[in-house]
Amino acid sequence: MKNLASYIDHTILKPETTEPQVRQICQEALDNKFFSVCVNTSFVPMCKTLLKSSQVKVCAVVGFPLGAMSTPAKAYEAKWAVENGADEIDMVIQIGELKNKNYDYVREDIRKVVEAAQGRTVKVIIETSLLTQEEKIKACELSKEAKAHFVKTSTGFGGGGATVEDVKLMKSVVGDALQVKASGGVRDQATAEAMIAAGATRLGTSSGVQLVKNQAITGGY
Repeated sequence: MKNLASYIDHTILKPETTEPQVRQICQEALDNKFFSVCVNTSFVPMCKTLLKSSQVKVCAVVGFPLGAMSTPAKAYEAKWAVENGADEIDMVIQIGELKNKNYDYVREDIRKVVEAAQGRTVKVIIETSLLTQEEKIKACELSKEAKAHFVKTSTGFGGGGATVEDVKLMKSVVGDALQVKASGGVRDQATAEAMIAAGATRLGTSSGVQLVKNQAITGGY
């Protein structure tokens, strides 16, 4: 098993998040060599400053956690985040419009954020726990058509998280064109390794420190 740390977007997205907590996750990301920290956009400038001399990237969530903001609002948030130091954008789709089968809207919503991200990696959160099998497939297809870089399972706020079955399904739809991020409920080594085996190349979790400690103890790398 490859070093789990390289898969981890170290995440802190709760509404009550404080500046000291964000400073702590940045330090943990540096100490453990995580791939990125994942934060709300207001914390992007601080994270960029704290991580500027490292390889740890700054990932910002956009349209989070509901996805129901207007497309111009999402695009502006993505543009602002990039201009203030975000290396990656995790955006939430307009779930209701997907269920309405308004596919042109959903595709354009994603495309405008991809455009606003100016070449940075964009991950599309489809919120699998709220979707039917058909809707999951369509969300992945639309993400691919809109030139996103990843599809992502969950916000962690939608009443459900990542499952191995969903990761396998998403990977089967996007193939090698996009990558898959498993997020929501990835709290132990067995779950993390199962998600990677299913096709995930990134893990969104607030339990990264414990995951890496456990892998070191079990001799996983």
